[in-house]
Amino acid sequence: MSGWVYVDGRFVPKYEEASVSVYDHGFLYGDGVFEGIRVYSGRVFKLDEHVRRLYESAKSILLEIPLPPAVRCNGLQDAYVRPIVTRGRGGLGIDPRKCHRPTVVVIVDHIPLYPERAYREGLRVVTATRLKIPPDALDPRIKSLNYLSQILARLEANLQGADEALLLNHEGHVCEGTADNVFVVRGSEVWTPPVHLGILRGVTRDTVLQIAQELGLSAFERPFTLHDVYTAEEVFLTGTGAGIAPVVWVDGRVIGKGKPGPVTWRLLEAYRERTAREGTPVFEEPAATPGGPP
Repeated sequence: MSGWVYVDGRFVPKYEEASVSVYDHGFLYGDGVFEGIRVYSGRVFKLDEHVRRLYESAKSILLEIPLPPAVRCNGLQDAYVRPIVTRGRGGLGIDPRKCHRPTVVVIVDHIPLYPERAYREGLRVVTATRLKIPPDALDPRIKSLNYLSQILARLEANLQGADEALLLNHEGHVCEGTADNVFVVRGSEVWTPPVHLGILRGVTRDTVLQIAQELGLSAFERPFTLHDVYTAEEVFLTGTGAGIAPVVWVDGRVIGKGKPGPVTWRLLEAYRERTAREGTPVFEEPAATPGGPP
């Protein structure tokens, strides 16, 4: 378990000293961005893609940030990395000019998003009554600290005894879960909602689309509704924290045969195989000795 958190240039014990000011505008107003990155077997998976998205989010809201080597400090071989950048400490009132420099925090830990049985037996999902925030109100490409809408949707799932909630847009199209993208398998095709509907373009989502195509599956972006979810052969969610999580029940409807389906399992196995061999090493690999084995 990780014992250290990076906070503004220092590594501090996560429970005793890892804190920010109560006047930090990330705490006061949700003014900041974050990213979720996974480390598998000592390798950071899709590091460039995650860092690019973090910096794009920050640039969109006028933040300039560094990214310190917190994973190496903690020495974890399998971990979840959460870089967080806020507007920084300022006075009361939302004017960003009150903040003189950003606050940078990097957490390296584990994230049990769903219980282990969910991957064996599948998730139970409900549709939230709360609609997805439209992209003209808050661009979903900004991975911001404003997650209250998703939290309220997750509370609906909790109150109904479900594992997750689906969010729809104002046109009735399925967008995503509270913290993950959604896929359906219908016949020989694999669908996921297009970005223009107002979803976060997930790094794991894009990886799964690529893997599906490599496996010879017909996988593409396409708008769909709850009818397509209810009548799908398979449904699954993807995300950095979740990986690939099968869904077997939505709003009282059993999906497929009520257990994780063969397409989901093929993609899950291929994804796990890829994360085990690809990525940026946390620690430098030793150079080969001259005359020795490569």
